[in-house]
Amino acid sequence: MMAMLFAQRVILGKTDFDQVPAKLKEDVAAILVEECGLPELVPAEFGGTAGA
Repeated sequence: MMAMLFAQRVILGKTDFDQVPAKLKEDVAAILVEECGLPELVPAEFGGTAGA
């Protein structure tokens, strides 16, 4: 539930991925990449394409 909240905040630009709590980063990354199709918002270390 919290991961989805942070994923939505990242999508809306209210929170940067770096500001997501460490415990939630993997789950938020999975939501953004797999469910939302937005790998450009996720750093490469978490399976995205941001900063790559």
